Amino acid sequence: MLAVSFELSSPLTLNTGIILGTHREKGAYTFWSYAIGLPLSSNAILNWKFCHVLHKVLRDGHPNTLQDCMRHYSDIAETGTLWATIRDKYGYGQLVSQYIKLLCCKLSFHTAHPEIRANLEVTDEVLERTAGTDINNVFQLTVEVFDYMDAELRLAESVLRQLNSSIAISTLTAGQCKLAPLIQVIQDSSHLYHYTVKLLFKLHACLPADTLQGHRERFHDQFHRQTPHCLTLRHEFGSLKTFFNKARDMVYFKRLIQIPRLPDSPPNFLRASALAEHVKPMVIIPDQEEPEDDDEPEPLIDVSEAPVNMASQPQQVDIFDQTFGPPNNGFDDRDLQIDSLKHEIELLRAEIEKIKAEAQRYITQLKSQINSLEAELEEQRVQKQRALVENEQLRMELETIKRFNAEYESMQSTFLEADKRAQGTELRYNKLKEKHAELVANHAELLRKSADTVKMLSATQQTQEEVARTKQQLSFEVERIKQESDMKLEEQKFEMDKLRGDLEEKIREIQQIKGILQTCQKGSEQLNNSITSVQAEKERLMRCLSEKEAELSSLKQTAQLKESSLQQEREKSSKELGQLQGKLNEKSTGY
Repeated sequence: MLAVSFELSSPLTLNTGIILGTHREKGAYTFWSYAIGLPLSSNAILNWKFCHVLHKVLRDGHPNTLQDCMRHYSDIAETGTLWATIRDKYGYGQLVSQYIKLLCCKLSFHTAHPEIRANLEVTDEVLERTAGTDINNVFQLTVEVFDYMDAELRLAESVLRQLNSSIAISTLTAGQCKLAPLIQVIQDSSHLYHYTVKLLFKLHACLPADTLQGHRERFHDQFHRQTPHCLTLRHEFGSLKTFFNKARDMVYFKRLIQIPRLPDSPPNFLRASALAEHVKPMVIIPDQEEPEDDDEPEPLIDVSEAPVNMASQPQQVDIFDQTFGPPNNGFDDRDLQIDSLKHEIELLRAEIEKIKAEAQRYITQLKSQINSLEAELEEQRVQKQRALVENEQLRMELETIKRFNAEYESMQSTFLEADKRAQGTELRYNKLKEKHAELVANHAELLRKSADTVKMLSATQQTQEEVARTKQQLSFEVERIKQESDMKLEEQKFEMDKLRGDLEEKIREIQQIKGILQTCQKGSEQLNNSITSVQAEKERLMRCLSEKEAELSSLKQTAQLKESSLQQEREKSSKELGQLQGKLNEKSTGY
């Protein structure tokens, strides 16, 4: 039984060396080279300690440790599946299964989101950058954080349930062995709670409240699960608030960690201003001091009653301590390494003193060289100033010579240009003289042509006057013919109007006769006695009507004859007018 107490000891004393080793080699290669040789599938307590150390290595080790651990992900998951089906007398099988599920969830989460370190200590800006602007990514990240928190709470629930149902308490070694990993669980859970609150507020700012009803219920369930009184102890520690309150009351955690207090009620995500009221829970790990010998917990079984049996029984060595701890014989070759390193440090200090003296000597030599170089530099500066003055004088003389040369060249070019102008002027004078003689000859020729033109113009004017007189006579003749035609047209119009009036008068008489006939027809019933006389009158009237119609037809024929004669007169007048117009055109073209 004493061997059991050794196996149930906490591996906290081994964590520092392993974590420092991962930082020295920038990975966990050496750790896994020893870990793969441990009989994890046959010893549940050893497996529990290994999970605890692996959790610490992931949180506090070098960042490359995550990649090295992912190479053994399948082996870790297979070990968890194995222990889920095994029941041991200390109850570590189920705890190991839950712990490995948490570690697998942790490995998967941080591999998918490398911006968030395995210790979950990142700023809100890093969390915002990891979530991104795509609301689908924020939604998925929130679900993954929920799963992460569930794995943490399930492990804490399993540990506290076993301690509550057993005689072990937190001051005994067996209880401390089970409670030790909950320190990392508390650290992870406080950060996950803060991340969940931030992500849920971000989701509520972009999505409707009904869409996130499931997220709010899941958060409330994790924060403060309301369980009926009839439920078993399985759900007694299932919420984060209950877990923190229970752990805060345990003596074991009081000297190792300061657990934050969560608010009485979860944040109201439907009110955006509630985010300002949220306070990030801070977990504080105080500086740990080495425990004194008299504070060591007593063993599970009092061995004072059987000293002989304890002395005769061979002491069983913890495999985990044998693998990762110091040698059992008390002698450690690391002491020799420390002494050799101290000796090397002394040698290096002496070497540094020599180097400092040599450096001081070099500094003195360099200062003297700097002084001599500064003197040379000053002398060169004076020479440079003199050279600049001489250069300025030479430049001024050169500019004067250039100015004289430019003036001489301008005068030479002016003389040549004046000579060219004189020659050009003489040539232009000769050309103008020739042009003047030509213009005089042309002027005389033009005068002769002008006299001939005047003669021709006078003859043309006479011809034009004769043509004008002829045009005037023709216009008078045309005007006379037009007047005669107009007079004939007026007479014909008058006759037509007269015939039209006679025709209208006859039509009115016919209308009157038709009215009389209609009147007679209406009064035929009243004049039955005088029907014979009326018929005679009717016949007479009919004869008159036929005569009038004959006269009307004769008048129509007369009007048609008048119209035909008028049309002939018009055609004759138009022909005469065309002939006169042709004669006028012939005379105009002849002249």
